[in-house]
Amino acid sequence: MDIVVGIDVSKDGLDVAVAPLGGVFELANTQAGIDDLVQRLQPIGVHMVALEATGGFETAAVAGLSAAGFAVVVVNPAQVRAYANALGRRAKTDAIDAAVIAAYVLATRPELRRSWPAGDKSSR
Repeated sequence: MDIVVGIDVSKDGLDVAVAPLGGVFELANTQAGIDDLVQRLQPIGVHMVALEATGGFETAAVAGLSAAGFAVVVVNPAQVRAYANALGRRAKTDAIDAAVIAAYVLATRPELRRSWPAGDKSSR
């Protein structure tokens, strides 16, 4: 069973949904919150973590999760919203958005891209 984490990111918070296990929780979008997120996710065997592109508010979480060894994908919010509409999920709360992000990733299986070491542009 693939465990996927969907995270709805805002300037101040990270709303986290774990699929298919069903857990939902909220953390601050701070270094302490990201550290707590890593600690919570490490023991459950997460296959992938997905966050919506939010104009940069996701950057610290992506960096922290990647550094901790998680497979991280940043998804297009318009595609996630279209997926939610197709499912008939028109209600919009942060917890629902996080769950929809996780469901979207489980359904679409987005491709992970190799991350490049800083300054290494030789293989791009």
